[in-house]
Amino acid sequence: MTLLNVGGLTKYFGAELIFADVSFQIARGEKMAIVGVNGAGKSTLLRIIAGVEDATRGGVHLARGVRVATLAQEARFVAGQTLRAELATAITHIAELRDEIADLEHLIADHEHPDWNERLERYGEATERFELAGGYDLDRRTEMVLDGLGFVEAQLDQPLQQFSGGQKTRAAMAIALLSDPDILLLDEPTNHLDLAALEWLERFLLDWKGTMIVVSHDRYFLNRVTNRTIEIAFNRLDGDYPGGYNKYLDLKMAKLELQLKMYNAQQDQIAKQEEYIRRFKNSTLSTQARGRERRLDRLKNGYRGSDGQWHDDMIKSPDQQKKLAFSLAADARGAEVALRLDGLTVGYAGSAERDGRELVTVQSLELPRARRVALMGPNGAGKTTLLRTMVGELPPLRGHVRVGHRVTLNYYAQAHEGLRPNATVLEEVRRVKANFKEGEIRTMLGRFLFSGDDVFKKIGDLSGGERGRVALAQLLVLGGNLLVLDEPTNHLDIDARGALENVLNEYNGTILFVSHDRYFIDAVADTIWMVRDGDIEVFDGNYTDYVAARDAAAKPKSAAQARDALRAEPVKPAALTPVAASSNGVPSNGAKPALPVDEKESRRRQRRQSAIEGEIAGIEADMKRVETDLERASTTGDTKKITLLGKQHADMQTMLQTRYDEWAAVAG
Repeated sequence: MTLLNVGGLTKYFGAELIFADVSFQIARGEKMAIVGVNGAGKSTLLRIIAGVEDATRGGVHLARGVRVATLAQEARFVAGQTLRAELATAITHIAELRDEIADLEHLIADHEHPDWNERLERYGEATERFELAGGYDLDRRTEMVLDGLGFVEAQLDQPLQQFSGGQKTRAAMAIALLSDPDILLLDEPTNHLDLAALEWLERFLLDWKGTMIVVSHDRYFLNRVTNRTIEIAFNRLDGDYPGGYNKYLDLKMAKLELQLKMYNAQQDQIAKQEEYIRRFKNSTLSTQARGRERRLDRLKNGYRGSDGQWHDDMIKSPDQQKKLAFSLAADARGAEVALRLDGLTVGYAGSAERDGRELVTVQSLELPRARRVALMGPNGAGKTTLLRTMVGELPPLRGHVRVGHRVTLNYYAQAHEGLRPNATVLEEVRRVKANFKEGEIRTMLGRFLFSGDDVFKKIGDLSGGERGRVALAQLLVLGGNLLVLDEPTNHLDIDARGALENVLNEYNGTILFVSHDRYFIDAVADTIWMVRDGDIEVFDGNYTDYVAARDAAAKPKSAAQARDALRAEPVKPAALTPVAASSNGVPSNGAKPALPVDEKESRRRQRRQSAIEGEIAGIEADMKRVETDLERASTTGDTKKITLLGKQHADMQTMLQTRYDEWAAVAG
């Protein structure tokens, strides 16, 4: 069932076009990601769908009775409102149903009333709606959501104005999740969430049966919770792909490769036709040459056919986004131990105005040369404080930070505090290298996507992503052989994050960084320093390795341990402990169904699996045949056939991916 129909949306800000003619539908149960570079209009599109912003043209149509909840990037609440009051407002519809049921229970007690059958029917409908809205399970769900997002009982009656930015975001998330919407709109939902809250949210959304549209730069999150991806690029909806983020990348790459192949084939054929026309236009073959010239002109400029429709058979070269293009290199080989922590305690000393706090204590820890270490841990554990102490911005409470011989440390601050708001981009780069000539700076800044008059923009007027690129440019100029990075992917779009990953993977120095971006950690880190309970645990591997080891350690290793675990913690009813399913239908914790599938059902699944395998083989054979025909058409220069076959190949590729998904779901 289609819940949402977006038709022909166009949005201008003044004279600037953001996107044009964006159209799509979303069905019940779909979990769709909107991706694109910063400034493409993803959040604007989400706000138009939510009804908080108007489109210039086009419309958004919801199915009758569909309820929508929105999590905006910036959470805003009524002054003086508490979290408990906001939650009560979010579940007003459930409270109203509860009151309606209570009234109807009183009315149906009168069995002699002439409207008793009608009242009983209304009572049945109300109780069904109450159950579907989660009313019978509301208290448990509320407790589960608040606990999962890190709230304690005392915070329920605290004014939301007193919450930090991260707490406000998590409060807005709790309100949206508990409002039981048909469609959930999430704009950067992973901002301000630590690892535990992120993993909880993913499990919740995997188990949730509703429909979701999400804008996020967290690729790990998108891979886990989405099953469809649309891309906004070049002022249009540039692609609609069945699958999560990684599948979207694969399908997009295949589409671009095919488009480029078709474009090159057509350009080769055009060149051959132009050469023929040039050679024979004034010869005895002039009639044929002029005929080819007319056909070529129709191809290049389009034409109106006998059907009255305008035809444009020119194949365009794939559009390319501008990307970060820079590299970092250590300017010297430092000591084998880049950094050593000896008896170090970090935190804040007490004073008359505030109490002292010790956050992290490290007896002895070394950072070897060329290691790539991700510093992880819960929000408030002291990660940024530890980094600031290492780079000398904060004094240690006890102990020492020792930098190795010939090690030059450069620091990337999370909020870019080192940048001067009133300085221009050009001035900030020149500040770290005074003898840098303006022409050299401009060339270098072009690799960070600052061109023309962009270099004269004030730092205070830049977006968060632009300030991040200025800070990265300073790192490039400074050189050094030890990078200490605090949330380097904040405000960067997905393309920029990928470029930064490539740069850091090619860097020949040592890296210590804090990040909540698990995809980034997987791509860059070879070691995890996990801050927990004021201590640091060292793990050799990336985030995925860490999670696998953590989960394996949590499982009982013998039957005796399993019995002890069961005795220590009684098993809860299945309804109270939902198990999140992965994209292929298997529970994400690896659990098998409690009851065996009967033989009839097993045979049915096997037959369906065999049928899908046959369809896959047939589609793959058809694709090979189309590819052969496409090669032949490219050789002969049949541009119309190239266009037709290219569309057929793209449709087959989409169909093939759908069959693969069906096979995975049936195979289990």
